[in-house]
Amino acid sequence: MLGLKAALEAQDPVDLLLFDEVDSGIGGAVAHAVGERLRRLSRHRQIICVTHLPMIAALASHHVRVTKRPAGGRTVAELDVVEGRERIDELARMLAGDQVTETTRRQAREMLASEA
Repeated sequence: MLGLKAALEAQDPVDLLLFDEVDSGIGGAVAHAVGERLRRLSRHRQIICVTHLPMIAALASHHVRVTKRPAGGRTVAELDVVEGRERIDELARMLAGDQVTETTRRQAREMLASEA
């Protein structure tokens, strides 16, 4: 779908695109290329992308963390905008899971700096 939307960008009247699982089965350079295409589309459209990959998240102009928790027999989703140091910590968590270190924070800072 991303490829079609990118190819037909000029003819597509839709102002908002929502991508979920766009990162399924990809990583590394391919994930970065997908993130770049999403960024390019976002110049003319609102893009919402659910991703688990820091390579894609680092390219976003806004970063929202979604967490889920059980509550009263249901699952509740909470959304938090992450900015500044919190965004660095979130990207580091996406890179390393529970083992966030100064090295993964440095990698997150580098990802954000290279995408600016």
